[in-house]
Amino acid sequence: MELSNEKDENSNGWDWPVAESSQQHAERIALLQPIIYDALYGIDTSHEQKSPDLRMAHKGKALSVNVSSGGMLLMMDHQPQVNQALTISVPTPIHMAKTPTLAEVCWMRKLPFATFPGIYFAGVKFLLSGT
Repeated sequence: MELSNEKDENSNGWDWPVAESSQQHAERIALLQPIIYDALYGIDTSHEQKSPDLRMAHKGKALSVNVSSGGMLLMMDHQPQVNQALTISVPTPIHMAKTPTLAEVCWMRKLPFATFPGIYFAGVKFLLSGT
């Protein structure tokens, strides 16, 4: 394979820069579970948002990949917006327990596979967690 082809592959969505972070990620555990979520519009957790209006923009299912006390990694078939608020139902060992949690989309990346168009990874952090 030629070097120029490798460069083209990297420029087609595979180059995901990793920023330095002071967060500890050792507490993450794998959690492959379907997650039900409501994406909210009118709620933007950035400081520019003026009116907090809890209207649903999109209801859907995602797949959790991992979870920590501060957030989770989701695989979604809907492109979320960074700073968008979501209500997510976190799975519990007791299926009858309902645990809707408010979360904020911190980052989003589209999977660079042509066979899976429209699939996204989204890193969300839990809000109002008391930590």
